[in-house]
Formats: sequence, structure tokens, C-alpha cells
Amino acid sequence: MSKIVYNHKAIEKKWRERWAKDPVNPKLDGQGNKKQKYYCLDMFPYPSGNGLHVGHWRGYVISDVWSRYKLLNGYYIVHPMGWDAFGLPAENYAIKMGVHPAISTAENVANIKRQIHEIAALYDWDMEVNTTDPDFYKWTQWIFVKMFKEGLAYEKEFPINWCPSCKTGLANEEVVNGKCERCGTEVTKKNLRQWMLRITKYADRLLNDLDKLDWPEKVKKMQSDWIGKSYGAEVDFPVDGREEKITVYTTRPDTLFGATFMVLAPEHGLAASLATEETKEAVEKYIYDASMKSNVDRMQDKEKTGVFTGSYAINPLNGAKTPIWLSDYVLADYGTGAIMCVPAHDDRDFEFAKKFDIPIIQVIAKDGKEIEHMEEAYTEAAGTMINSGEWNGMESAVLKKEAPHIIEKKGIGHATVNYKLRDWVFSRQRYWGEPIPIVHCPDCGAVPVPEEELPLRLPEVDSYEPTGTGESPLAGIEEWVNCKCPVCGKPSKRETNTMPQWAGSSWYFLRYVDNHNTAELVSREKADEMLPVDMYIGGVEHAVLHLLYSRFYTKFLYDIGVVDFDEPFHKLFNQGMITGKNGIKMSKSKGNVVSPDELVRDYGCDSLRMYELFVGPPELDAEWDDRGIDGVNRFLKRLWNLLMDSREKEIQATKEMIKLRHRLVADITSRLESFSLNTVISGFMEYNNKFIETAKKEGGIDKETLETIAVLLAPFAPHFAEEMWEQLGHNETVFKAQWPTYDEAQMKDDEIEVAVQINGKTRAVVTISADANKEEAIAAGRAAVQSKLTGTVVKEIYVPGRIINIVQK
Repeated sequence: MSKIVYNHKAIEKKWRERWAKDPVNPKLDGQGNKKQKYYCLDMFPYPSGNGLHVGHWRGYVISDVWSRYKLLNGYYIVHPMGWDAFGLPAENYAIKMGVHPAISTAENVANIKRQIHEIAALYDWDMEVNTTDPDFYKWTQWIFVKMFKEGLAYEKEFPINWCPSCKTGLANEEVVNGKCERCGTEVTKKNLRQWMLRITKYADRLLNDLDKLDWPEKVKKMQSDWIGKSYGAEVDFPVDGREEKITVYTTRPDTLFGATFMVLAPEHGLAASLATEETKEAVEKYIYDASMKSNVDRMQDKEKTGVFTGSYAINPLNGAKTPIWLSDYVLADYGTGAIMCVPAHDDRDFEFAKKFDIPIIQVIAKDGKEIEHMEEAYTEAAGTMINSGEWNGMESAVLKKEAPHIIEKKGIGHATVNYKLRDWVFSRQRYWGEPIPIVHCPDCGAVPVPEEELPLRLPEVDSYEPTGTGESPLAGIEEWVNCKCPVCGKPSKRETNTMPQWAGSSWYFLRYVDNHNTAELVSREKADEMLPVDMYIGGVEHAVLHLLYSRFYTKFLYDIGVVDFDEPFHKLFNQGMITGKNGIKMSKSKGNVVSPDELVRDYGCDSLRMYELFVGPPELDAEWDDRGIDGVNRFLKRLWNLLMDSREKEIQATKEMIKLRHRLVADITSRLESFSLNTVISGFMEYNNKFIETAKKEGGIDKETLETIAVLLAPFAPHFAEEMWEQLGHNETVFKAQWPTYDEAQMKDDEIEVAVQINGKTRAVVTISADANKEEAIAAGRAAVQSKLTGTVVKEIYVPGRIINIVQK
């Protein structure tokens, strides 16, 4: 055979065509095929008009490597792909381009699908889903109807986060640093009628079940902090001179004697009425100004603002008059919207008290002695109670637990549990989303569309731009809005708000495995066979959005018997971002987007796949540099040449080849299992150099070693590995092979080099048997330095495999 030059274009085209005819991951045939499934899932993309860049590729390559590795370990792989195509991203792009979102979304899907094919991933396109497909969103609507019937979906009018640019309401999770998570516009407040999902009903389960997830600790902590469970008490403060009481929630009822003022959220029901004649104007202005800020912006660490109402509350423990203030750092939807402030023991309260000259009373002391001039709050939990009446002398840690129950006995409040988690704002005042399947009847109220009439299709319109009035563009389509009540038949109107982007993405992973089922969301047979997801790969930015919502949806579907598991994703891996120069996020507006298309053309898919992993640890951000792909491409060419130089020869495996082969398997397997994928690639390069040196001495490399390299390389460079496997005489795909194993005994060196020291200084290096005992090692060492021994030997030390030290005097 003549030597064949490595031609990535020809080789990759050949194997793409072969795989299309004969997939390497054939479907379960249901006739004795007992392979265990492994479900590896990417966070599906929204169809951006910019297409994929090398950063998107990274996540898809990681998931494909892991899928192919599991395939070689004997699993049947569930590895689907689809499109998160409803919602703000798709609609905003359509508005920008001046086309209908149905048209732009279809075009973008087609383009990105073409790019994804270039990755040569193991995706099963028969499982493809699209959230805008009525056959898909029928079941998104079905879930909503089920939630409505269970009391989890309800209407409420209240001030919500409003994006003036996107002209729609936003959930708290969609506001980042006071700005719209999607477009970056400053968020304001707007009173609107909204559909809500009662995710708070699942707060405890969402929190407690984090313990059973194999997820990054940082993600679990982010969810735990977002749910924000706390124990404390609600305490009733009578308003001086009035019949009303103000209830505050506090996690530190033990510090009640130190409460020197109270702060209400500007939206609190009593806020405006507490103003006196002297403070009315200032109070009204403050309430208005606060209404123009987002909750997230109000919670930022900045200088606190506030206004005194002129009214006082009465501390129920000591009868002290407590001034009532308003401040926007208190939120109406957390706790009771009112807090008691203990400036001596809270940094925020201390700052506020100093600014507005409010008294500071210390009630916890480290050694029982009061600090004469407090320069900062004493925030340590441990200490002795002072200035606290009947509680003086008690340990604060003990009192913290007992105080809620003491307060209950006194009849001034009760022990309670509180959460930061709020119910999910589920309405969007946009066109491009799933219609909410509710009919508003003047007699029956809100009535769900009958399940047999789903899907309620999104009507076709010419004008889909948001109105900015607080109503969806659907409100203007009278022939669609006007309908009959499904219960009584009277003239009624459809709900015109649509669902958020998160609606479809909260459950899409379930539909993949039974996407053609017209009778059920997913059959129990398919669910039991292929669900839940074993490995989920995507960005950490979805920690308290998509991931929390998906857990909520899965628990609900478990409760109503659709699936028999209550957590959607066993294991989660968050890949880092690929950035442009100087760590700047890739974006078309910044002009730093690197398309994979040209790199695939010039270097091949396999080179790019391996370089995507080589740029750095997969969980960390990495700066892109095209020049690095040359090194990976050279590695493949050198390995190809090694294959070509060895395949026609009958090379007998030497001890060195066998040792290197087993070490290679052990190292690659260990690095891959620990997801140290960048070191897997460097490991291939290091061992390839060793094999090339060995081949120079022995005339080539034995077939078994080359076969082992091909199988190990298959998840990373599948086209190359397939061609290598075929060149070695195999007719079937390399993916029918088994992942290699290793024998530690075969990895050991026969001989080792050991430094020989005299009085701690190295005088020689001696080669000894790897299993030499102490006597044999020391004998070899003495022989090597015999001429340098000038005194009396008093001690001989052997540190196995490292040093021989001869001590003389």
C-alpha cells in the first residue's frame, strides 16, 4: 500500500455520508436490545440571526464527546436537539430585521441547523422539537391548564418589572442589576393584571431536593439563596394613636429591645396614610420615585435613601415609641413589606441610623459589656443580652431560638418561616409566544380552554410589534379575542397575554423522547425507557431561571402522574464562555465574533473539536485565539503519519509499547472521567510524541496499540478515528468497539533511575530493578559511589524509587 496523505475534507465527507446511511447509535429495536440508556442533553439554543460562533460550539462538542464516550462504554445514547424559538429573543430580532418572527425564526433555525451538522454530533434529529410548533406547544398549554385546575396558575394585579424597550413585563429573575436581562434597558414599574404560577408552593421541595443532585455547588447555592428560606417571627407593632398594627418579619426576634426605628416598603398599604401634614409631600414624592425602580436595583449595595412618615409605632415589648420610615431597600413582596431595624447589630440599619441620626441601642455584647462608641454594627451572633429587660444575661444564640415562642406566648406575634422566592410572573404582553389557554367569561370568570380543543393556535397577524399599552397585540384581533365561554356558552373574550420564553424550555427535554405522540405529553413507556436526563450541559447563567423552572415543572408533572421522577437532571455541567480578546464577550455589535465555518473549511471538524477543548478547562472562560488550532492540526497529521508508517508492517509489541499503551488508557480515562478535557487533548499530544520516539527505535507501532489510540480518540475526532480504524483493517464502525481497559501491572517500569547521595548530596545516578529491595538498592548505590566514600559509613537510607543516601563521618 502506498502512503495516503491526510485530507480532512475527503475523510470527513466520506464518514458523514457513511453515518447518514448507517448510524453509529442505532435506535433501540425493542426486540431484545437491552442496552442501558444514557441521556445526554444540551441546553437547546434560541435561533439567533447571528448563527453559531465558536463559543456555542464548545458546549456542543463537550456534550458530544461525553455521549460518544458513553456509547463506547456500551450505552444506548439519547442525544437530541431542538429549538427554543418562542419569546423575546426571536421577536426582538424579527422587529430589528423588519420581518415576521415566523419567517425569521424558520430561517435562523435552518442556518444554525446547518452549522450544527458541521460539528458532526451524535444528535438524533428524529427527536427534534421546536417550541413554536403547535404540536409541541399544545402540551405547554396543557400543562398550564393542569396547573390552573390545581390552583397553581392564578391572576393578580400588582406592580411588575416593566421593560420600556421590550414593552413587556419581566419576572424578577429576568432583571439584572436593574436592567432588562435581554436588552439592557433600565427597568421600571408598571401596574398590570398578570398571570402567576405558584412556584412558592414548591419552595421547600425545591430547596431540600438540592441535596440529591450531582450539580456544581455554586449552582445549588445560587438556587438556595434565591429560594432564601429563613426562620424567625412576625411581630405586631401597634401604630401610635391608631387602631392599625404593622406586622414585621424578623429573623432576629432576640434583638427586639434594640429596635429603634421601623422601615416600610414604599408600596406598603399604610405607607401613604401614615404621612402627617408636615411630611405628606415628601412621602408622596418618595413613593413615586421608588415605583420607577426595579426590585433588583433597589437591593443593590448603595447609599440608602428614606423618608420619615411622621408617625410612630409602639414596640410591643417595652412600649417605646418607634419612628416609622419608608425606604426603597424594603420590598413589598418580601416578608410583610415592613421591617424592624436594629442598627447596633445590622450593617444596613447602622448605616441608615447614622445617616438620619436615629438612636442606636446595643443589645448583644461579646463579653457582657456595652461598647461606648460604636463605629460599626456588632454583627456576631454569639454574645450576652444587655439592655433587654427580662432577657438580660441570656446567651443570644439560645434566645434566638426561644424568642419566637416567647413572643407567641405573649400574644404579640408568632414564629414563622419566610422565603425570598416569589411566585413566577408568567404573562408577557407580546405576540410571539404561546397563547394562554384561558377564556374570560362575565359570569363564569376565568375558564380554561377544554383540553380536547388544544392547541389554541397563535393567530397569524400582519402587525405583531408590542403596543406598549400593557396589552398584547393579540388584544386587537377581535375575531380571535371574541369567543364563547366553554362552560355556559355566553359571549366571552380570550386571554390576550402570551407565555414567557421559559414556558416551553421548562419541560422540552421530556418531549424529545416521544415527540410524535399526539395523545400524551410523553407515554409512560417512553418515559420509563429514556428519562430522566443523566447529564445536562449548559451555561451557569440559567441557574435561577431555566434550571429552577424546570425543576418546578418536573415536580408538578410528577405530582399529577405524568412521570415517575421529580428531578429532571441527575448531573449538571456548566461550561465556561469562549470570549474575544481581553475577555470581552463575543457579539456582532462588538465585531469580535469568530465563526466556526471558515475554521472547519481550513482545518476540518476534528481539529476544531479538539481545539475547542484544548483552549482551557471546560468549566472556565477562555479567550479565543485562532492560531492555537495549528498545533492540534499538526498533532493529527503526525498521528496519521505514524499510522501510515506502521500499518503495513507486522510490528511486535515491545514492553515499552505495552507500557505506554496501558498508561495512555489510564491517563485518558482518568482525565475524561474528571471532565478535565483540555488535559485529555494535551495527553494525546504527549503520548503521541512518546509513540513516535518508540516507533523510530522499533520501526513502527504495533496494531493493538494503534487500535487503542483510535478508540480513545473516537469521541474527540470521530472522522479521523473512523478512518484510522478502517485503515487498520476493520469493516465496522469504531463505535462498535469497547472503551479500552488497562492493567496497572503492565504500566510499571522494569527499571528505574535513583539518585545516590553521600551526606545528602547527589554523587551519582544508578539504574536498578523497579522492584529491588532495600539491600539490593543500597548495594547498587554503594558500588556506584565507592570511590567517593572517604569516611566511616554510619547509616544507609533507601527511599523506594527516589533516593539512596549514604551517611558517613
